Amino acid sequence: MLYSQKVRKIAPEMDSLKRGMGWNTKDLEKMQVIVESTYGKSHPGSAHLDVIVNEAMDELDSLRAKPADYYATDICDGQAQGHDGMNYSLVSREIIANMIEIHANATGFDGGVFVASCDKGMPGNLVAMCRVNIPSVVVPGGIMNAGPNLLTLNQIGTYSAMHKRGEITKEQYESYKENACPSCGACSFMGTAATMQVVSEALGLALPGAALLPSTSDMLKVYARKSSKALINLIEKGIKVSDIVNKKSIENAIMVHAAIGGSTNALLHIPAIAKELGIEINPEDFDRIHREIPFILNVRPSGQWPANYVFYAGGVPAIMNKIKKYLHLDVLTVTGKTLGENLEAFDAKETYGEYLKSAPKMDYSEVIYDAENPINKSGAVSVLKGNMAPEGCVVKHSSLPAGMKDIKLKVRAFDSEEEAFEAVINGSIKPGDAIIIRYEGPRGSGMPEMFYTTEAIASDEKLNSTVALITDGRFSGATRGPAIGHVSPEASSGGPIAFVKDGDIIHINIEDRGINIVGINGEEKDLEEVAFILNERKKDWKPKAPKYTKGVLGLYTSMATSGMEGGVIKI
Repeated sequence: MLYSQKVRKIAPEMDSLKRGMGWNTKDLEKMQVIVESTYGKSHPGSAHLDVIVNEAMDELDSLRAKPADYYATDICDGQAQGHDGMNYSLVSREIIANMIEIHANATGFDGGVFVASCDKGMPGNLVAMCRVNIPSVVVPGGIMNAGPNLLTLNQIGTYSAMHKRGEITKEQYESYKENACPSCGACSFMGTAATMQVVSEALGLALPGAALLPSTSDMLKVYARKSSKALINLIEKGIKVSDIVNKKSIENAIMVHAAIGGSTNALLHIPAIAKELGIEINPEDFDRIHREIPFILNVRPSGQWPANYVFYAGGVPAIMNKIKKYLHLDVLTVTGKTLGENLEAFDAKETYGEYLKSAPKMDYSEVIYDAENPINKSGAVSVLKGNMAPEGCVVKHSSLPAGMKDIKLKVRAFDSEEEAFEAVINGSIKPGDAIIIRYEGPRGSGMPEMFYTTEAIASDEKLNSTVALITDGRFSGATRGPAIGHVSPEASSGGPIAFVKDGDIIHINIEDRGINIVGINGEEKDLEEVAFILNERKKDWKPKAPKYTKGVLGLYTSMATSGMEGGVIKI
């Protein structure tokens, strides 16, 4: 018996209340499906999702199921940049997942279609799907086209810093801002939104070829209907999320993340997804896999092309086929078939058909490289450890200049991003500095992104190959250049990042995966002596008063795990 029918038998008011929405007796006896989305007029990535929702619901009706639409609207990380709104970004993932859990479990459904596009909406839905654990399919909401001259939103941070330094005119800057988002859809670079769309497909929770579809094309409608059909099949066969997501599929997602040079925020989101099903995943898994998997996607911010070119190049299946020999091909997916069977059957020209006619004429091997001739032989992300970050930290080494991969730098420490950003813009940061931004971790301020500071560094020719930014906060998926984040333990938890001072020396060694304080006040010392001095400094340290004591940020900053544990609310 369907779960919804069991609930009807023990909840006598259920039928009456659903009749109050216009349901009839036949509707009540059908499969009951939740169609959950982040739709809302909140930003381009979610403003169009009602089209997908309506298409999915129409298809479900035609398949003799009864859908009910629910909404947990997400915020936009771009709109939250540059002010305290960014502190709400990571916790919004938790709240979206919680809201979907409430929606799905308070009534009881036989399955779900989940529709999302962007930075926290995608992982929030994926976390919730694992937690609710019913037959489920995710429909990624697609990606916008690039603007004039392939302009993409990630470039606006660079142009902002250039404008502040007087390097471009106000008119140029305003023109870039006006044209960076030409339509609805997720931003067209391999930021967190695009990365998590790809991850949903790599996990087997989205149909082959579903991620990064053109947001203004009817392909999204086609996939909404295909996904609804796939869901009915899963319900009939009793295939739940936990039958699809396991250690092997999580490892597949990390392998694909390595191949695409995905956002470092995936190191927050993939562990949060795995945690819901009791799957053990740790930072060393990311580092190990990234060492093994070639980086093959030439897409911004680490590469040349906008992310909508992935569709033209054959979609995520084309990427996965390039690294097929590394993947666990026997894992089950939402098609009811294995990943290997899906990749064998997928034909981009047949699946995408006429929608590929608009593809620019070019050699798409310039977008997706062969694994035998990659951009980099090993992934894009490294996990570093040492006396600066005993529990680890994260760097996207694929965007590091060669000279930054083994370097000693002198500390300039700041207790907020605002102070650090001003120091970069006003020219007080010099080549050879290590900018430390602390008290911005999950327990400090909610773990905001350091986007504008990283862009100010990356866009400055004097600094972008001579200065590193090290923080217990995190970075935008658009971040490029020498940025090291998620330093754990964070400053608010009494980690070493709280005790480092101006003039101390930090050694970054990517190959050895090390990040160590090796000098005090400009003088190099052995690690034992450094440890003694740090311990003495800790005795004099007084924790900063909590920045937030009420509301959702008061809850989050008092209960969040470290960045290296996913920044989840610890129960």
